[in-house]
Amino acid sequence: MTIWKQFRVPLLALTFSSVVLALGNVVLFPIKDKRTNTPFVFPEKVSLPQWQFSMSRLLAKPTKEHTELFAQKHYRYLRNDLFLDIEMRYLTDGDGERLFREYTSISSSANVRQREGVGYYGLGVSKQRAYLSACINSQGSSTFTLKQFNQNQYFSDLHPQRLLSWLLGQESLKDKRCLWAHLSIPLKSSSPEAAYQVLETAWFSWYQWWQPRFPKH
Repeated sequence: MTIWKQFRVPLLALTFSSVVLALGNVVLFPIKDKRTNTPFVFPEKVSLPQWQFSMSRLLAKPTKEHTELFAQKHYRYLRNDLFLDIEMRYLTDGDGERLFREYTSISSSANVRQREGVGYYGLGVSKQRAYLSACINSQGSSTFTLKQFNQNQYFSDLHPQRLLSWLLGQESLKDKRCLWAHLSIPLKSSSPEAAYQVLETAWFSWYQWWQPRFPKH
């Protein structure tokens, strides 16, 4: 205890000085968020358990310019006679509901569900196709609504390692990037709930592959 008392004040002083220097560095030399400008190219092929890879292609550019969109890709998989289509978009917008309206022709609202270890996602049916949409975050779980995205960002920002990286000027505190996934399959003769189960199983595997491979900044 005596040794601790002897070193406590110097250690506290050193810690305080480090924080002050780091904050001074941020204030005097604020970092620029270059992450959104970092080129990213979706891989041509991604393995998906229980599905056979069929093809991949670039998605058509939106009719109007979207400054938040940086890359996009369409993947197709086959199991028996069922095709699974997955659209991926890399952007700086975590409002899954807005993205859902903006990039699809679906007008109906989605049913939001949550999976432990994965996060939130939206499910629904439109034009005889069942779909699942979600935003893969750079840290934390997946989200669908803007509120969920902001809450996820808030708790991620409080992580000690992230705070330290920010104080050292290695990255900005806010990370608005999102890998937005939109999965869909034809209903055919199956019920919506049966189709949801197929999509959920594929999504859980898809998420587990992509989350640790989120684009580096």
